[in-house]
Amino acid sequence: MPRKALRLRVAGIVQGVGFRPHVYRLARRLGLAGYVVNLGGSEVEIWVEGDAQAVDSFPEILRRETPPSAEIEEIIVEEVEPEDFEKFEIRKSGRELTKISMIPPDFGMCEDCKREILDPSSRWYRYPFHSCAWCGPRFTVIRSIPYDRENTSMSAFPLCAKCRSEYSDPGDTRRFHIQGISCPDCGPQVYLLDAGGSPIRVKDPISEAARLIDEGYIVAVKGIGGFHLAARASDSEVVLELRRRKRRGRKPFAVMALDLEVARKIAVVDRLAEEILLSPARPIVILPRREAVSPEVAPGLKTVGVMLAYTPLHYLLLASTEDRFAVMTSGNESGEPIIKDNDEALKKLCNVADYFLVHNREIVNRVDDSVIRFSDDEPVLLRRSRGYAPRWIKSSKRFARPVVALGAMLNNTGAVGLEEYVIPTQHIGDLENVETLRFLEESLMFLVRTYSIPLREATVAVDKHPHFLNRVLARELVEEYGSELVEVQHHVAHLSASLLEYGASEGYGIAIDGVGYGDDGMIWGGEVLYLGEDGGYQRLGRLEYLPTPGGDRATIYPARIVIGVLAETLRSEEVISLVARLGLDRQLPGGLREAYVAMKQATWGAKCSSVGRFLDAVSSLLHVSWERTYEGEPAIMLEEFSWGGNLISYKFEHSGSVIHTRDFFYDYILNGRFVEARPQDIAYTVQYELGRSLAEVSREQGARRVYVTGGAAVNTVILKGIKSVIGRENVILPKKLPPGDGGVSAGQVYYVKLKGQA
Repeated sequence: MPRKALRLRVAGIVQGVGFRPHVYRLARRLGLAGYVVNLGGSEVEIWVEGDAQAVDSFPEILRRETPPSAEIEEIIVEEVEPEDFEKFEIRKSGRELTKISMIPPDFGMCEDCKREILDPSSRWYRYPFHSCAWCGPRFTVIRSIPYDRENTSMSAFPLCAKCRSEYSDPGDTRRFHIQGISCPDCGPQVYLLDAGGSPIRVKDPISEAARLIDEGYIVAVKGIGGFHLAARASDSEVVLELRRRKRRGRKPFAVMALDLEVARKIAVVDRLAEEILLSPARPIVILPRREAVSPEVAPGLKTVGVMLAYTPLHYLLLASTEDRFAVMTSGNESGEPIIKDNDEALKKLCNVADYFLVHNREIVNRVDDSVIRFSDDEPVLLRRSRGYAPRWIKSSKRFARPVVALGAMLNNTGAVGLEEYVIPTQHIGDLENVETLRFLEESLMFLVRTYSIPLREATVAVDKHPHFLNRVLARELVEEYGSELVEVQHHVAHLSASLLEYGASEGYGIAIDGVGYGDDGMIWGGEVLYLGEDGGYQRLGRLEYLPTPGGDRATIYPARIVIGVLAETLRSEEVISLVARLGLDRQLPGGLREAYVAMKQATWGAKCSSVGRFLDAVSSLLHVSWERTYEGEPAIMLEEFSWGGNLISYKFEHSGSVIHTRDFFYDYILNGRFVEARPQDIAYTVQYELGRSLAEVSREQGARRVYVTGGAAVNTVILKGIKSVIGRENVILPKKLPPGDGGVSAGQVYYVKLKGQA
């Protein structure tokens, strides 16, 4: 009988997901000898030899039959000379790097593990750290690759005899050679502390924490990627107290539900939302809110962010509460990264949380919850983190040299590019302090170490804005390693990210956003762009520039923008009279005196073409929302306010490629254009027509297909306006990356490649 041998190198998500045990069982089933081994780039090497027919069938069967959490992206097959292996074995992992592969993200609890923690006859009954081949922490416990127990924070918990027996049993599909398994006898333990760090002596810390939540206390809960602050979501007084302690004005809190049945009590869950909620990533999904949740969870909004319990710990906690759901918001000091360590939590959250439900497993890589919303019925990532990071995006172009990108200022992520891949970090946050900047550095360096990126050969990409805090890190990298530095215009990076995701080298884009430093020194944010395959770009159209009196203060109090527009054409006394009549002075902390200052400031300083700032000003003028306490608040509230609104007869004019937005303010305030219209209809029309006008300019400039990107790209009403001109099938939204600033770092990486600098 002819004997044959193949060596396979497999890339994808193939470490930490039960892939080697699966290969072992498949090889044994086919009667093949050889080995399977994890290598140092997160890839897997397989050697199979034996009957030629069985060997030839192996690669195809491997592609067809994969473990639930594994993803095979590439198999390199090489025929080799048989070496007369007598059996098939799982070898000890090697450090050799032959082909980089994906680091697995964290996976939500599977149904098998849930069933076992609820079964009184199971040895994992009520065990909060139960996991198996198909679920549990991966990225958050990995120190280095290859993915073996000794390279994770589970190394602190040697397997007991029972777990070791299951780990060694080829017939145990979910536990054979699975690095993260443990049980109550050998695994991490959970315990309850008071705000001073003293232990609370109770038989069941999880049930006691649930009782405390029911009684209105705030409990800091250590999960798999960091701390949450848990509180009763049905009690407005409790939610308001959490807001007061956390210094979080109106920014929405997320709510965690025990299961899908409970989620339906607090939000409207359709088929697609159900599918996303139940996916292994288990993200927060923003959905229409029901009355079971306090309106203080998301003040002024008709939506609520919902996620399902994704670990046994969270499931057991919520199952013991009366509501079966609770606020579960990031545990951090305002503006800082999510806290991952017990000592830091006790130090920084002692004035926020009354009690701490903690455990003794180290979180290596902190990770916030991911967030998804629906934009014109399409799911779109707002925050790409737990469950998605650090998955890569495959590029249509191969990198000749590596790239390290530092992203934007708000909703920051970093990214690296090497071989054919762009790998974004998890969500970092707003770069407003040193702690967040160092989190960005820490996350990028993890990828640099993992993939053995030589920084001396790398290109560093950074936003063009001269005052972004991540330029400090850029300078450090350039000075220490001699890396080349490339500046990337903010909205070009947005468009570049879309091209990367869809495998394109050039394309037209509508980049609609809050702010981005423009090539002319102005603030951009409502642009029609063309990006060519050589990295050259053209700004083909834009919103007209509006004044932003006081700069950053105008982004917080958008009534200043309205005042600035009026001050451009009217006398001072007329402006102040109109401000008082419209009640805009009541939207400013300094009242009429501040309005007068804003009016004087309107004639100098940077102006902006930003969709976000324009919508903020409209929201202020219509008295929908007039103070930004979190990113995008007035524009977000304007969109929700317009739900159910009707399109009325109104259009924005554009001369050449410039869309005239200031005319709306004159028409509304001076010309009586909207006297008979409902505010809801005005809000809907302004957003729809803004989208239609941007699409018209795009089409006039030659676009037949457009990538819509930027923070405002998630606005359903604007999207409807764009699609009315371009056609639904020709309007492309990002799906794997956030269209907002969370996708900028990946766009920076790809832009450097287009420019031929990587």
